[in-house]
Amino acid sequence: MSPQQPLISHLLELRSKLLKSITSVLLVFICSVYWANDIYHYMAIPLMQSLPTGGSMIATDVAAPFFAPFKLTLVLSFFVAVPYVLFQIWSFVAPGLYKHEKRLVMPLLFSSTLLFYLGIAFAYYIVFPVVFGFFANTAPEGVQVATDISSYLDFILKLFFAFGLSFEIPIAVVLLCWAGVTTPEDLKQKRPYIVVGAFVVGMLLTPPDVISQTMLAVPMLLLFEAGLFAARFYSKPDDESDNETEKTNS
Repeated sequence: MSPQQPLISHLLELRSKLLKSITSVLLVFICSVYWANDIYHYMAIPLMQSLPTGGSMIATDVAAPFFAPFKLTLVLSFFVAVPYVLFQIWSFVAPGLYKHEKRLVMPLLFSSTLLFYLGIAFAYYIVFPVVFGFFANTAPEGVQVATDISSYLDFILKLFFAFGLSFEIPIAVVLLCWAGVTTPEDLKQKRPYIVVGAFVVGMLLTPPDVISQTMLAVPMLLLFEAGLFAARFYSKPDDESDNETEKTNS
């Protein structure tokens, strides 16, 4: 029974952290669902400003006017609660970390949250106006541009996740170098392959147009260079430091 008790206690702790995370998302959602239509209207501004005079969005599904703002508010509630969710994840794994690892985790949590928000902001304020303006101006003559609200929601959420996750590249580079999987020098030698990979990822994560692909690939390359610079200040902890830290904890 003794080997099972630690496992059960870890599972109970994990359940507690998951419940707290879900509760935080639901609380944010309950507080913001009243303004669901206003939130959707704000998210639709980049498209509405790009439509021709008299253009508007449409709803081809009967329930779309209700469910589209509802779905958007739920996803944005998760975005808002991300710092607390990440803190719950950190508090769950923290007991198994060494002291030098704990000192690294908190800055990474803060940086990853900030970069995720910056990716979403970059998509909304920079990418959306350019992409929607391009699509609206390239419509054939005689074609009235009227975007379905559900299709628009799926489109912007896909870009939000694509840019939010792509802006985490510096965190990934630092972690790989710190864990000893690779080194900044090794990554510099592989820079040509990484450039090609960035444009391939941009092609896969964005709509099939060159503009949005390039606007995702270029920030990814810049963030990769930022990650290389930050990774120089981190190195893989050797066994001695681990043993010394373990003795200190004991």
